[in-house]
Amino acid sequence: MTNPYFATIKSYLLELGFDICHADEQENVFVVDKPELAIKNLVIGCGAPLLIMEQYLLDLPAPSLEVYQRLLQKNRDIIHGAFALDDTGRRLIFRDTLQIETLDLAELEACFNSLGLLLSEFSEELISFSK
Repeated sequence: MTNPYFATIKSYLLELGFDICHADEQENVFVVDKPELAIKNLVIGCGAPLLIMEQYLLDLPAPSLEVYQRLLQKNRDIIHGAFALDDTGRRLIFRDTLQIETLDLAELEACFNSLGLLLSEFSEELISFSK
């Protein structure tokens, strides 16, 4: 069965100037880049009822209460999305989940801008976490 949202999300991505590195309609997945926002290999799953965005940020070298506390504090400042850890507890990702049925271009753009702002404002501290 064809996903009615796949083409819509693809058109939004192109309109917003993203480079689509990978698009798989069977899996409902895009991988996109937008260098000017420091977004690289952002994975977007667009299967109803949700659109899920995940951006790998870095590997954490070891569990650290201080790092986890700082990430949770920063989550409060993020407009859209949040920091999360993968199942290993070592890979730090940015994740955002949206209702796909009512999603429009402006809402999707706001999420990307939130990620871009986070990466520009918090990059030095993020890099320090990986050491």
